[in-house]
This record gives sequence, C-alpha cells and structure tokens, in this order.
Amino acid sequence: MSATQREIDREIAEQLEAYEKRLAGGAPAADHPARDYPPYRSSALRHPKQPLVAVTGDPETVELSGPVFGPTDVTDIDNDLTRQHAGEPLGERMTVTGRLLDRDGRPVRGQLVEIWQANSAGRYAHHRDQHPAPLDPNFTGFGRTITDDDGRYSFTTIRPGPYPWRNHTNAWRPAHIHFSVFGNAFTQRLVTQMYFPNDPLFPYDPILQSVTDPSARQRLVARYDHDLSEPEFSLKYRWDIVLDGPSATWIEEGR
Repeated sequence: MSATQREIDREIAEQLEAYEKRLAGGAPAADHPARDYPPYRSSALRHPKQPLVAVTGDPETVELSGPVFGPTDVTDIDNDLTRQHAGEPLGERMTVTGRLLDRDGRPVRGQLVEIWQANSAGRYAHHRDQHPAPLDPNFTGFGRTITDDDGRYSFTTIRPGPYPWRNHTNAWRPAHIHFSVFGNAFTQRLVTQMYFPNDPLFPYDPILQSVTDPSARQRLVARYDHDLSEPEFSLKYRWDIVLDGPSATWIEEGR
C-alpha cells in the first residue's frame, strides 16, 4: 500500500470517528456528507463557499428553467443503451429498474430520469476522458426515460467498468451509474450514483466513503434480482430512489 493510500485511509477513519462521536453525543445521523470532504481531494476546490441564494421574483421567470421534455420527446430506445447504435456494445448486458418515491413511499410519476456511465472498459465517451482504455463505437453511455404511473423506471445497458480518477496514487472508482432526476424545474435537479453489490473497491473510494452513515451508503448499492433476470438476455438489478425523509437516497450536493 502506498503512503498516499495510507493517508487517505487515515483521513477516512478520522472522518468516521468524528461522525460516531457526534452520534454518541446525541447529534442526528447525517443525511449528506460534508461538501468539502478532505479525502475527496477536488471537493476542496469545487464545493460552494457562499450561502445558497433563494430564487425570488416573477414565478413565470422561474418556470423558464423548467424541463421542456415530455413523453413525446423521449423515444422508445432512449432507455435502452444497447440499441442506440448500429452494432451491439461490448460487455455484460444488464437491466436496472426501480421506483422513484417520496418520503412516504408514494410513487413520483412523470419524472425525467437520466443516466450516464462509462463503458465496459471504464471509459466515458467524452473528450476529457483520456483514460487509456478503448472506446466502444456502439456505446455512448447516456439514456433517459419518464417514470410511469407507479413511479417506475427501467434502463437496459452494459455494466460499466471501474476507472482511475487521480484523486491519489492508484485511485480507482468502483463501477457505478450516474442518475439525474429533474423534478419540475432544472433548479430542482438531483444527481446521485448507483453502485453494484460486493465491489472490492468500496473501501478505497473516498466518494462513497464520504457517505459516513453505513445505512445511507448501503442504499446506494443496487440489489441483484435473479428471478427477474431474463434468460439468455440480461441480468437484472433493482434500485429505488427516495427523494427525501429518513430513507432518502444520498444526493451529490454542491458537487
């Protein structure tokens, strides 16, 4: 283990110890990690340093930021990332499905859900990603869908690979899929990440470890559902997104 990795491990342990002391002192469990979480090196530069500004004034002006998307704008293949190009993408085909819920477990209908992810080799189809892994000409890594009346969404895609991210020496991100939920306006947009069960990189990832509450961290991990996996087609994972309340899904605030 490198000296840098030991330093990261020490910082994470210190953050966890401080969190447990706060709980022992009667403080409530944290819903979200600190915006300037030290082991996540770039958060020191990227987190907001000024108070949030409330949007006031003409309500119609605020609504100009609202999504213009509707069911007619989302096509039949937007939620199937394996059918968006002429050929089949490389990798393990999978389907992830779940429900968008409010704090009381009620479905949130008609919401635009987007995902983006790396390909099976751990590379994004983006000019800034210079990771020396192959691009897949049949995989862009972006999809979207609208939740149905039961609040349900579904995406068919390829399981993403882990990738290096230069936070520290030998830093690798666990395999994950980014999720975005828009709400009724762009100012309400929420962004989070979904992970896969039993990833060996979990203990080494400062982004995931910044979610100090173990139960909240576990809610970011999808559940494999063998009974619903489609024979000779795809494995299936379930992952619900809870917008608020005690069981809320961790959201990337200020990141």
